[in-house]
Amino acid sequence: MRKNTLKIATAVCLLAAPLTACGGNSSAADAKVVTVYSADGLKGENGDGWYDRVFKDFEKETGIKVKYVEGGSGEMVQRAVREKGNPQADVLVTLPPFIQQADSKGLLQKYAPQGADQVAGEDKAADGTWTSVVNNYFGFVYNTKELKQAPTTWEQLLDGRYKNKLQYSTPGVAGDGTAVLVKAMHDFGGKDAALEYLKKLQANNVGPSASTGKLAPKVDKGELLVANGDVQMNFAQSKSMPNLGIWFPARQGGKPTTFALPYAAGLVSHAPHDANGRKLLDFMLGRQAQQQVSEIGGGFSVRQDVKADDANATALKKLMDGVEVFTPDWSDIEKNLTTYVEAWKQATGS
Repeated sequence: MRKNTLKIATAVCLLAAPLTACGGNSSAADAKVVTVYSADGLKGENGDGWYDRVFKDFEKETGIKVKYVEGGSGEMVQRAVREKGNPQADVLVTLPPFIQQADSKGLLQKYAPQGADQVAGEDKAADGTWTSVVNNYFGFVYNTKELKQAPTTWEQLLDGRYKNKLQYSTPGVAGDGTAVLVKAMHDFGGKDAALEYLKKLQANNVGPSASTGKLAPKVDKGELLVANGDVQMNFAQSKSMPNLGIWFPARQGGKPTTFALPYAAGLVSHAPHDANGRKLLDFMLGRQAQQQVSEIGGGFSVRQDVKADDANATALKKLMDGVEVFTPDWSDIEKNLTTYVEAWKQATGS
């Protein structure tokens, strides 16, 4: 999630508006706007994603225009850090451990959106600074045309057939790239064993990528055979990419594993349009929007009282059958992320 280069759908501030419109309290000139900084994956390439529908419905219902800024999970947090003295965003949406990082840096204020009581405890902050809005799981993709069967283990990826045909996004920059490191540490039983494996895997790795979202098209075209991703984004992409399959690596002789990698949203501290940010968070967590998470976005509703039964929901449930879901120690990962990433750089020569 996860792009280094920002895509700005509309300008963050209207040039004609006074300077105070870009930070601090709302002014009359732009009170009917709300600015969202988000990791990529929920907005469709063709305007058919969950964000596209939710933002359109929100604008129609409230008259509040959504201004959307998209980038990598870590990039969005770093941008918010740079703007901390004069916040530009009202709502920040990113993945673990970056949402925890944003919280620890004082970027988020406490706000529990309507419906947050239906969100499981592990999917929201104990101090009320963020709440997941779309659940998701980490995974890998493969080219179904070139590979008649999906790989099943980490060890298979060391085979020479994957040389220069495998790529994963950069830990510390991309949320899904960081997830590669998190899953490897879990599956191999610790940091050192995981880094030993990833050092070997580097012989086949094409190289760094700031964007996970850009890897799936390369897999679909056959430029890559395997890449990392996440279920929500890749499931949505597979609708227009016929050669894209999703799989979950296992250790040799073990079960495939994954972990939840939700899109988590928080209200930015000193948000310029605080009230509008609250309204948007309420809307995203509302029953209608949550019912559309699988139907439109290819993800999983975070509300326990929303039971989707559409075709996508059924397919997603089948995809997850037999996959062991573990819960990372996010507090440890957030605290030691820099150390882990530096160790990965040294091990892989990245």
